[in-house]
Amino acid sequence: MKKKITLIVFVVLAICTLNVKAQEVEEKASPFTAGADFYSNYVWRGSALGTGPAFQPSVKFNTGGLTIGVWGSFDAAGYAEADPYISYAFSNGLSLGLTDYYYPRAGGSFTADSTNAVEINLGYAIGGLSLSANYILNEASVAASAGKDKYFQAAYAFKNFSLTVGAGDGWHTSDGKFNVCNIALGTGKVIKITDSFSVPVTGQVVFNPEKNQMFMVVGFSL
Repeated sequence: MKKKITLIVFVVLAICTLNVKAQEVEEKASPFTAGADFYSNYVWRGSALGTGPAFQPSVKFNTGGLTIGVWGSFDAAGYAEADPYISYAFSNGLSLGLTDYYYPRAGGSFTADSTNAVEINLGYAIGGLSLSANYILNEASVAASAGKDKYFQAAYAFKNFSLTVGAGDGWHTSDGKFNVCNIALGTGKVIKITDSFSVPVTGQVVFNPEKNQMFMVVGFSL
């Protein structure tokens, strides 16, 4: 009887030890992550960029509230964008960041300030509401920013859909004047492939009242 009790205790302790080690391995997971999105087309702040389906990879390093990464968008027609960024998310929902918009195939040089557009990003999120304010610091020939370009956006995630409204000037509008340029209605679902693998699918209908254009975007993430 004592041997059986001893064996049971040993097994329980072994299971507990394995669980603790598994948790330690999970907690020590790499701060580096990579991802990839595939979209029917690339629509950014109410304007279509590139032609046809877009492949949008990302690589980032995250520790605490700090994130450093590079996000890109590429298509078969030759459009290429690679944007390094850095951001910090505070515990109160506020975030602050800096983005460098870089277009290598359009004649841009990564180290030349005259070709890259550098933007300050300010955000705030609480519940389903998210707000953002963005400001371009410089004029950039390749990026087509005028300098001092502004973009403000408000979005709310409801139970089954999200609504986004954005307005800007400079490179966001056809005449450079401040106007509403992005009204988007979005939704999404998760498609279960196997018990351990699912694919998030999203869709948006985007209307740009300043350019009188409407787009539909559907994509999935890996």
